[in-house]
Amino acid sequence: MTIRPYRRGDFAGIMSLWTATGLGRPERGDDETTVERSLEMGGQMLVMYDESVNDRIIGSSWTTFDGRRLHLHHFGIDPLHQGKGLAKELLREALRFVKEKGYQVKLEVHRSNRAAIDLYAGAGFEYLGDYDIYIIRDVQNIEV
Repeated sequence: MTIRPYRRGDFAGIMSLWTATGLGRPERGDDETTVERSLEMGGQMLVMYDESVNDRIIGSSWTTFDGRRLHLHHFGIDPLHQGKGLAKELLREALRFVKEKGYQVKLEVHRSNRAAIDLYAGAGFEYLGDYDIYIIRDVQNIEV
């Protein structure tokens, strides 16, 4: 398995991965334009791929930057490759970027995803506690 930065043309493989892992859904609004814009703003998308299967993308780590903090999301490994230590390798590369940038990094993880929680805690992430997360996905429904 090899890890490298996102390249134009990777998005179809990334979306297949996100569909397989439940990371990508149409209501999230994640598309190729959004990914590339986030990279222009100082973020990073890493892909892990399997050379033995036509360079099929089997992992992703997307780090965005808002000018104040880095956000790690869409981090996942294809279900057929989970449990092999690949997530730890991918997270190590993502955190190398975080350290180079020199900003705090934040992530969200579903409370039932014990494997991910253990992975992140093992890498030094701390639970903030007492926070609930709210979102407006459909901005057209905002009443102003």
